[in-house]
Amino acid sequence: MKQVAQNYKSGELTVLDVPPPACAPGGALVRSLFSLISTGTEMMKVDESKMSLLGKARARPDQLKKVLATAQQQGALNAYRKAMSRLDSYTPLGYSLAGVVTEVGKGAEELHVGQMVACAGNEFALHAEVNWVPLNLCVPVPPGVAPHLAAFATVGSIALQGVRQGRPQLGDTAVVVGLGLVGQLVVQLLCASGVNVVGTDPVAERCRLAEKSGAVCIPSAEGQGGTALEEAVARASGGLGADQVFLAAGGATNQPVELAARLARDRATIVDIGKCKLDLPWNAYYEKELEVRFSRSYGPGRYDPVYELQGTDYPAGYVRWTERRNLACFLDLVAKGDVDPEPLVAGTFPLEDAPKAYEQLSSGELKGVAFLFSYPPVPQGPPPPTAQDANAGLSTAHRPVGATSRPARPHGRRPLAPGAPVRAAFIGAGNYASSMLLPHLAGKPEVELVRVVTRRSLSGLNAQRKFGFAEASTDLASVLDDGSLDAIFIVTRHSSHAELACRALEAGKAVFVEKPLALSTEELDRVVATVESTGNDRLMVGFNRRFAPMFNFARKHFGPLRGPSVVRYLVNAGSLPADSWYRDEASEGSRFSGEGGHFIDTISWWLGQDPLAVATLGAGPGNLQVSLSYPDGSLGTVTYFTNGHPRFPKETFEAASGGRAARLENFKRVTVWASRRRSTYALGGADKGQRAQLEAFLAAVRHGDDMPVAFGALVATTRATLAAEQSLATGAPVKV
Repeated sequence: MKQVAQNYKSGELTVLDVPPPACAPGGALVRSLFSLISTGTEMMKVDESKMSLLGKARARPDQLKKVLATAQQQGALNAYRKAMSRLDSYTPLGYSLAGVVTEVGKGAEELHVGQMVACAGNEFALHAEVNWVPLNLCVPVPPGVAPHLAAFATVGSIALQGVRQGRPQLGDTAVVVGLGLVGQLVVQLLCASGVNVVGTDPVAERCRLAEKSGAVCIPSAEGQGGTALEEAVARASGGLGADQVFLAAGGATNQPVELAARLARDRATIVDIGKCKLDLPWNAYYEKELEVRFSRSYGPGRYDPVYELQGTDYPAGYVRWTERRNLACFLDLVAKGDVDPEPLVAGTFPLEDAPKAYEQLSSGELKGVAFLFSYPPVPQGPPPPTAQDANAGLSTAHRPVGATSRPARPHGRRPLAPGAPVRAAFIGAGNYASSMLLPHLAGKPEVELVRVVTRRSLSGLNAQRKFGFAEASTDLASVLDDGSLDAIFIVTRHSSHAELACRALEAGKAVFVEKPLALSTEELDRVVATVESTGNDRLMVGFNRRFAPMFNFARKHFGPLRGPSVVRYLVNAGSLPADSWYRDEASEGSRFSGEGGHFIDTISWWLGQDPLAVATLGAGPGNLQVSLSYPDGSLGTVTYFTNGHPRFPKETFEAASGGRAARLENFKRVTVWASRRRSTYALGGADKGQRAQLEAFLAAVRHGDDMPVAFGALVATTRATLAAEQSLATGAPVKV
């Protein structure tokens, strides 16, 4: 299918052929009819992409802060590579469209095939021929609303939420500063609500367009209306001043905020809908006791994964107008004729002309506030067959762990032909896979990257372009049913690991699955049962610390253990961004269940034993002290905290036994005290062992040898990690 994409590093904007998305639970596949170009948000992104690296950093200080934080923890080189990898990727554009449902996933049955819907979301309602859209970002289009007008629903709901935040009443006077696309719709909504509207914009044509909707408009340079604008507001309000001022402008100037203070009455409301500078002049806002309110996108539910992705609605008695209800409300207003986007449409382009359209918009050649992309008509007749795999979209929550519709395939440990590469496929190609695994495999003669399967079309295409996969797909069965593959890498979200590992083992493949192997004892038991029933123990889990050069230097110079040892692993995990999927503990497990296996595995490897029992104490959310006891009396402790200083080292390892000691400092320096000598090893970059781990795994597959880590050790580490969570919940030690 065709999709518009942009390379943020080079600024290239193109229409790509990408694999169509699969239909995942909780949403529907929608074939686009029209999608709306956001002349504000999208053009800001397009213009930013043309800046130098320094310009991009200045434009996005939030992203620069993340890069600097990564550099502090992982080293400047790793931070640079990760940042460049993300910049040099195709990213999607678009967030407002109308189309026809072609397939419905489980949990979204209120939609039906052939239904016209309006869709929202900058991750879902993209400029693409087909999109998968979750239920709460998808609403039916009322009869009589043309699809090109329904494509305005998302931007319309942004305007509607802004109006709601202002709380206008019949007879109020409102000023709209900025008459772009959102501002025009705000004007129409206010006029339909019985509000006297005064608008202002530097572009005279936009003012005339808003006047056709019922506003009194004063063109002004830089959004300042001067005396004429103040007089217009005074006439409309009977000399009181504006009850609400809606800031629908953008840019770095502070003039809209200063203008709002002059036009507002005492105790008026200022609503920020756009993205303009908000350096509030204290005296002006204090003397009038002005209330400043923000309008967050489409309405309540936005940026909440429980609402948007899991489909959990907010009760109307508590949240009357959610983003989905706002979408539906706007379409109802269009259906009744109270709001009419038709006069705003300045042009429609076929999707393949997207690069030309954006270039003309960027140069100013195209005038107007609203432009659309059109798509080929929806094919008549039954929808084409799709990959309706139970794990389509790489989600496995609805499928019993280990369930399979395919018979187990025989596996063998026969070595590959001399010189033959390991034919490998990846399921998942997110940040970790793209920055920590695939760079060590790309271009290596000992491995052939055959196929990458991802939930999002562009993710797979980016991985194919960067790392040389022969094929990118969204069809999970294309990997699991490919008899020519030797190895499958599973680098997806935690909740899918056990299920996908079982299915890959049942398919007779060597399997590399990122940690954690499982999120529950039931999942782990199923993995064990799968290995026993198939005889395929060709499994590797991404516990990479034991392969790190610094750990191996320390272990070698430490020498044989003499009596019980004491080992401590101190982990400064840090806080998580508000939008991180790691916060979804109900689906993805706790942070410790997700990464605690790293540290338990390293301690067990150091001691050469599996733990017998685990006891855990907690000190607030995410802060744990996990004590591990071992058969020879050794004691291991993982101190895991999320409330530390970001510049404090992320990982510190210490061990003592028989008069010897070792200390590893965040993979930058390791020191061993043995006998009368002190050995030190320092490394410029933070090598956590991913390269060596991958080499060991591929060598085992190539030569038919045992996996680098025994299956029993993988199970023991996973059981101990799960036991740590159980001990925390019960307050008692748990035997492993």
